[in-house]
Amino acid sequence: MTLQTYQYVVLRCVPRADREEFVNVGVVLRSQGHDYLRAAFALDEERLRALWPDLDVAAVHAALEVVCDVALGRTGGGRPDLDGDGRRFGWISAPRSTVVRPGPVHGGLTQDPAAELERLLDELVR
Repeated sequence: MTLQTYQYVVLRCVPRADREEFVNVGVVLRSQGHDYLRAAFALDEERLRALWPDLDVAAVHAALEVVCDVALGRTGGGRPDLDGDGRRFGWISAPRSTVVRPGPVHGGLTQDPAAELERLLDELVR
């Protein structure tokens, strides 16, 4: 594989926006040159419950599964029907007022977007 640019967003769990607290729970990575868009997540349920005892962790998990599905282009069940990974990444990275929110878009260079996604997940989430 050749070295290509990529963009990524970190997915955050933000149960109480008024407190401006969040926990990183996932990463979405897009590399147009590699024709790659994937999302991955890792929930530390114990940490989330310690910070927010009333948090519906199952709902957070379900919301993250939807993001993964949208990244893969899966539709139906309320998921948007968007052509192209650029439009899907745009939908995923758009600001929103939900418990699972994207952070700012960042970029980099990689030869292997799947390995980079795992590295970012290890570094920023796990």
